[in-house]
Formats: sequence, structure tokens, C-alpha cells
Amino acid sequence: MIHSEKKWLVFYTKSRQEKKTQDLLRRNGFEVYLPLQKVMRQWTDRKKKVEVPLFNSYIFVLENESRISLILQTPGVAWNIRFNDKPAVLQASELETIERFITSGYHLESKHIDNLEAGDSVEVIDGPLKGMVGYLTKTPEGDKFTVWLESIGQTMVARIDPAVLRKRP
Repeated sequence: MIHSEKKWLVFYTKSRQEKKTQDLLRRNGFEVYLPLQKVMRQWTDRKKKVEVPLFNSYIFVLENESRISLILQTPGVAWNIRFNDKPAVLQASELETIERFITSGYHLESKHIDNLEAGDSVEVIDGPLKGMVGYLTKTPEGDKFTVWLESIGQTMVARIDPAVLRKRP
């Protein structure tokens, strides 16, 4: 019998069920990755730092494609993300990019996009994201560094000083 290689498969969870789904999958023996970031939340009586998913409703499971149907039976898992009729797979380089963004200390945003709009291709030349390549986007809030995670159709965006960016050809 041929065993297929384990890959970081991408699943969509029910709204606001990422952490519960992660716990259930782990209890069922699956290796799960749920990228979290700390954000400040304001309530009427207090402010508090809380951990929230970087990608709303996305969760990653290291498993063989042949076990997707078993994962889909887990409460909270809505469906398997697919591109070109094949299961979406988070590549090792994209996993490393996510980890570097999370540990950078920058304020992060993630957005789903269909196509990345043309922008300047840039490389970070200093700081915790040094060496990373992405795009410069201009927003009313200031300049932002954007990296596209092609295999899952998501971007990660960090507010960054353009002085640490170098335009690429």
C-alpha cells in the first residue's frame, strides 16, 4: 500500500469556531496549526489583550489527503479549501512566512483576495522581516508591506516604515 505524504491541508471552520475546532481535532489525534495573534480589545469597562486567529475561519491540519473525509466529520470543520479542484496545501515557505509575521511584533492584518493588484515589488532590508519579498501598498493609514500566500488565497499585511524597503526590479 502506498502512503501519501502528509501536507498542511487547509480547512474552513464555522464562524468563530477556530479554537474549539482545533481542540477537537487535537483530541482526535490530528496535528493542527492555528496561527494566532495578540490584539487589544476594548470593552465598555476595560481593555484586554486577546489571542485571535490571523485568518478568520481557517485552520491547517498536517495529514494525508486520503483522510480529508475523516477530518470533515469533526464538529466545527465546515469544508476543505480547494484550488483547481485539488485540496489547498499550505507550503513550508508560507508556513515560515506566517511564523515570521507573527513573531515580528508588527500590527498584522489578513485579507482574502482573488488577485493581488499591481503594486511595487519590494524587499525588506532591515528589521524582523529582513529578506522577505512582497508588495508595497498605500492606504489612508500609511504604507503597508503585503505578502501573498498563493496556495491559500490570503494576504498578510504589516504596517512598515518604507525606509526599510527596497524596490525590486
